[in-house]
Amino acid sequence: MKLSSAGFSTPLPPSTSPCSTTAVSLGSRANIDHIVITRVGVWAVDAKRYRDKRPRLQVEGGLFRARTERLIVGGDRMKLVDGALRQAALVQEVVGPIPVRGAFCFVDADWPLFGGSFTTRGIDVCWPKKLAKQLAAVDGPVDVVGVAAAVARRFSSA
Repeated sequence: MKLSSAGFSTPLPPSTSPCSTTAVSLGSRANIDHIVITRVGVWAVDAKRYRDKRPRLQVEGGLFRARTERLIVGGDRMKLVDGALRQAALVQEVVGPIPVRGAFCFVDADWPLFGGSFTTRGIDVCWPKKLAKQLAAVDGPVDVVGVAAAVARRFSSA
């Protein structure tokens, strides 16, 4: 099974069920690029192509003022994070108590040789192969087929 979008294709482990390019809102152009159901939980994945730009986390404050985090990819992209949080919340409404994670998968970005992936406000930011490893990392109790059916009933393919 493969996760395909924005010109890339990444193999997924057999214990996952991807639902790609899913419309999420009536009267809106918003969409969730991929919903991936794994044995550990559900992932709402937003694929982004920012060619030759390096995603980074900018952290300010902390000691004497409130800590703030900003996703920077050639500029401030915190509106993307807000959107990813809304997408994860929509999926959470469908799957109930099953854990839902949001992720950005940046394709063709300028990732460093070591490290590079990070999390901001609970949204993972990484590249395709790193995301595939995260999806395959652990086994758990989720009924992948049952959850995939519930997700398919709620979200229509775009």
